[in-house]
Amino acid sequence: MGSDTEPVAARSVDKPAGKKRSPKPAGTQLRVARLLKAHGLKGALKLELYTDDPDGRFVPGAVFTLQVPESSPWHGKSVTIREFRWMNSHPVVFLDGVEDRTAAEELVKAILWVEADAAEQVEDDAWYDHQLVGLQVVRGGDIVGRVVRVDHLPAQDLLAVLHDEREVLVPFVKAIVPEVDVAAGRVVVTPPAGLFEELPTDADEGDGPAASTDDAG
Repeated sequence: MGSDTEPVAARSVDKPAGKKRSPKPAGTQLRVARLLKAHGLKGALKLELYTDDPDGRFVPGAVFTLQVPESSPWHGKSVTIREFRWMNSHPVVFLDGVEDRTAAEELVKAILWVEADAAEQVEDDAWYDHQLVGLQVVRGGDIVGRVVRVDHLPAQDLLAVLHDEREVLVPFVKAIVPEVDVAAGRVVVTPPAGLFEELPTDADEGDGPAASTDDAG
């Protein structure tokens, strides 16, 4: 995990197999978007937004740090906005140095980070990692664990929850984590069935037939 000053923006899973992902940018930065897919033939890319003010964020000349796999030719680099527009209600961005579809496809799934202004208030649905780590995890009114880590994947973030001495990875999406209350020290989860339940052991599975045999005798 990165430093305690790195934020996780927006609750938002497919990590390319075998690719080592670059660490999150150091310092106080906000994750503001993910490059979803190439659009058209002139280097445009559709965005998945993690900001409430895209028109203010993606102005011409704005610079963003990239989070990409270490194998990417863009690893360790930043990108500069050339143009931002809405196309059929989808946010689309043009970047300096990305002139065609082939170049754009090299950036698909890249995450864009920006330096957080010290005077800027963090947006709703955006938290720093250190704000989330240590929070109690509540399901159906019961405490089922606590957050011990935040994993940032290209597609979404995961909350690593310590539950009954084992680690459970919870997708940090609105449908599964509907409430984050830092002041109250908790996150509320509505996970799918089985996420926090123990799998039956071999001994448990063997109890059924044994009991049936005794009853039959």
